[in-house]
Amino acid sequence: MKGKFSIGCIVIIGIVILLAVIMFVYLSSSYNNMVKLNEGVKEKWSQVENVYQRRFDLIPNLVETVKGYARQEKDTFIAVTEARSKAKGTFNVSEEILNNPAMFEKFQQAQNSLTSALQRLMVVVERYPELKSNQNFLSLQDQLEGTENRITVERKRFNEAARGFNIYIKQFPRVFLARIFGFNEKAYFKALEGAEAAPKVKFD
Repeated sequence: MKGKFSIGCIVIIGIVILLAVIMFVYLSSSYNNMVKLNEGVKEKWSQVENVYQRRFDLIPNLVETVKGYARQEKDTFIAVTEARSKAKGTFNVSEEILNNPAMFEKFQQAQNSLTSALQRLMVVVERYPELKSNQNFLSLQDQLEGTENRITVERKRFNEAARGFNIYIKQFPRVFLARIFGFNEKAYFKALEGAEAAPKVKFD
């Protein structure tokens, strides 16, 4: 009887240890995957920041070139300058923005305002045929067009990474582990209203 009881205890202890090991492996694997996916989102975010920064750096030369031919378009230049200034305030933010929908929305709104201002500037260019043949402007235009396309691509890649992360941490029972370790849902970029592609900045 004693022998059977001892064997029963050993079996129970073995089962408990096995379950504990399985649980540990599952939790470790889930946590490590969350870390990996989170780092992937941050890496895609850094690429988004890089392409927005490139556009930001192109704007002063672009505006000065257009000014040389269209100084009377003062309102448009002011709008671009002000939008660029507001966008500047959203750079150099910590990665906390990825977990803060309000901050993320502010970043996107500032960039969208700058996009709209640039589109207005490009409309102005249509009135000045001689500007459209200026080599410096053509070079800046090509760079801006390429940058706008890269922005569209990098935003899409960021959204895909964020969506993958969000789906993973929302699945049961990982949702509880995500809450315990502070893994929060990431915000997405939303398309500009009425815009399904990169802004067109090229003229023929």
